Amino acid sequence: MDRNLQKMERERNQDGFEEKIVQVSRVSKKTKGGNKIGFSVLMVVGNKSGKVGVGLGKAGDVSQAIKKGVSLAKKHAIEVPIINGSIPFEFYIKLGAAKVILKPAPTGSGVIAGGAVRSVVSLAGISNISSKVLGTGNQASNVYATIEALKRLSERYKRELKRKEARVSRKAKESK
Repeated sequence: MDRNLQKMERERNQDGFEEKIVQVSRVSKKTKGGNKIGFSVLMVVGNKSGKVGVGLGKAGDVSQAIKKGVSLAKKHAIEVPIINGSIPFEFYIKLGAAKVILKPAPTGSGVIAGGAVRSVVSLAGISNISSKVLGTGNQASNVYATIEALKRLSERYKRELKRKEARVSRKAKESK
């Protein structure tokens, strides 16, 4: 078993993703035979160059829950646009009770963010950002809101690029 864990560690490091545990919860369920105890682990993985994902692993022991969380996070990883070490523009999102504001920051500012948001943006590779979490202190909600904000920010950025390209090509046709 120990050899398998070492092999998995090597495989994890080879694909370039770093992992961070955001929250470990011990959960129990009352059954006819007594209490059934399990663990729920919220994991964030990222390659620090624009790719980040989040996964919630649940299992009877912590190590299995971590493995499940990592595999889910890698499976649902998203691409984040990074311009000069920051995000392209300001973004506000409300997802459930969580409200998150993400603002681009000038070079050298660093990551100004709370714990849950900090883990997501630092693993995404964003080095200059200012953020504020409003609404809830629930770390899981804040992580999911941050991921959703980055996903929508990415979609909006792609739309903006397409519009710019269309404008440039239209102007080029008109000048001919």
